[in-house]
Amino acid sequence: MAFRGGCCCGFGPFNEDNARFLMLAVFIILYLLCGAAVFSALEQPMEAEAKERWGQRFEQFSQKYNLSKKELNNLLRNYEEANVAGIRVDTIRPRWDFTGAFYFVGTVVSTIGFGMTTPATIGGKIFLIFYGLIGCAATILFFNLFLERVITVIAFVLKFCHERRRRKAMLPQNGCRRLSEGSGGGGRCGRGEGLAGWKPSVYCVMLILGAAAILVSCCASAMYSAVEGWGYLDSLYFCFVAFSTIGFGDVVSSQRLAYEEGNVNQTAYRLGNFLFILTGVCCIYSLFNVISIVIKQVLNWLLRRMEAPCHCPRRGGHHPQQRLPRRNVVVPGHLRAQRDLSIETDAVNESEVDGRRMSGEMISMRDFLAANKVNLAIMQKQLSEMANGHPRQSGTNSRHGHNGFSGGVGALGIMNNRLAETSVDR
Repeated sequence: MAFRGGCCCGFGPFNEDNARFLMLAVFIILYLLCGAAVFSALEQPMEAEAKERWGQRFEQFSQKYNLSKKELNNLLRNYEEANVAGIRVDTIRPRWDFTGAFYFVGTVVSTIGFGMTTPATIGGKIFLIFYGLIGCAATILFFNLFLERVITVIAFVLKFCHERRRRKAMLPQNGCRRLSEGSGGGGRCGRGEGLAGWKPSVYCVMLILGAAAILVSCCASAMYSAVEGWGYLDSLYFCFVAFSTIGFGDVVSSQRLAYEEGNVNQTAYRLGNFLFILTGVCCIYSLFNVISIVIKQVLNWLLRRMEAPCHCPRRGGHHPQQRLPRRNVVVPGHLRAQRDLSIETDAVNESEVDGRRMSGEMISMRDFLAANKVNLAIMQKQLSEMANGHPRQSGTNSRHGHNGFSGGVGALGIMNNRLAETSVDR
């Protein structure tokens, strides 16, 4: 089954982007099924044991104090309502003073949403809808801008290290010192020529971001273990749940009214908690987006493995890969990829344009629709670049290879052409 080049073997127009989307959807469904099976096997026995233990305690308590089960259930329902409002058995910090409300809005705009604090009034719920609409959008923009700057800094550092290593390797071999002494200052030896289009590998960037995320998580876990009294593994669990914005709310930091340790500075701890969560969310967000590039590479590799030669009978008996393109028609997708043409190009080959203008032969409806699709894709990319403030200069000499990463949106658009695996020259 071939995914490129439109209709083949009765599958209809099914391009590579749709195939990648379908494969990713199937992968996510399988991933969810596997995760559900694993968590069900791990947690269901604990749930059944806790339910049985609670039933025994409930029965013993009602018999000991001669309470009816109906009255006891009503009391528990009242406590559940108080729990939603932020009332706990243990003494905790106020939920809706200024510092507590600030903690709440921070979990809202960062999309963490621990759930330990929720608005109970109608006015608060309505305000949350509009507040979260703007706040979440602004925070996502902040994360994308952070990702753009992190990728730029990492690329600059890696390029500098690569240039120094390359310079040390080439200096004793080419004799640049002797050449510079004899030519009077022309001894750069072309060290920048080979690095003009150099970009860091996505795997190096993923390794650096992973190390940064692990470092932040380990330092934050050490602080939470010392101040909150959690186990180190529980602290690491909280860090991942909070930094990845999953936010279950079963374990939440900085919730006590006062800490028993006298040497704990409340203000310093809350400030450190805020900085660790902010830094961790930014690092994990960047790491997730870089990992998505690796996943997309795997999908592209699977698509290439699944592409098999089509043996459909065609007029003339020529194989699709052996058929020569005519000069006055739009080249099919798989032949256009072989000729290093892409919908990312802003200019079409002048010879093809002149051929279509001078030839009196009419193109087919399929070729006409393909040409419209190319023009639409070019227009969409130009609008996206103008919105991002980085319009690309059009020209007939620009070459852009099709690697499955062009035309990204959001974080993928930020990393487009910034890494070696997402470069259009790859």
